[in-house]
Amino acid sequence: AITDDASTQYPTRQQRSLMPLSRLCLEVREAIDSDPMYGPRQDKERHNIGIEYELLLEQTLQSMDIPFETEAELRVRGTARTPDILLSCPVGIKVRKRRIQHHGGGGSSSNPLYMHGVHSAEENDDDDEDDGQYEWKVICWIDSKALFGDIETHTNNVLPQVETYVHRFGPGLVLYWFGHAPLERLGDGHGDVVILGGNLPEVVMMPTGDYHGQGGRRIL
Repeated sequence: AITDDASTQYPTRQQRSLMPLSRLCLEVREAIDSDPMYGPRQDKERHNIGIEYELLLEQTLQSMDIPFETEAELRVRGTARTPDILLSCPVGIKVRKRRIQHHGGGGSSSNPLYMHGVHSAEENDDDDEDDGQYEWKVICWIDSKALFGDIETHTNNVLPQVETYVHRFGPGLVLYWFGHAPLERLGDGHGDVVILGGNLPEVVMMPTGDYHGQGGRRIL
């Protein structure tokens, strides 16, 4: 018969901590400790790093006086698909053009690691505006990725995710904080997904035509 006697209850956490570990438990712990890439500890570290860079992104946008909503605020409103940042108004950023539009497979690049593929408005005075190397892109949202944007991860995981944002909010930006593979080999959602590595652009153009720079700078 089932009784409420204390002797029939499961051991407490303190009691379990004093019990000898089973062979299976020891092998699972050994497997977790021996894997430097995947496991509960690594998942937690990646999660914490992701949050850290999301906060950095928010602070940078605040310093540039760019209004936005965070993912948490969007969820409170009941938004089904939530990028890390939804801009309150579209902004323009100047980026280097792709050598091959909508990559066709084996494009090569002399620089396999892209870290700062942006061109600030401050440099516009020094460079020829008609040199054809840069273009302005409008973005409505930003998704922060605290990782390196390799081809497989971008194609199989990131691009399908952010294309849902394009359908709901319009074109946007994927920011790979640790760089990314050559742009020519990364899908861009038919031009609606801008890909940058390393940091936000130093300057963005607001709908009014004003330039907002990092650190609160305003550029005429």
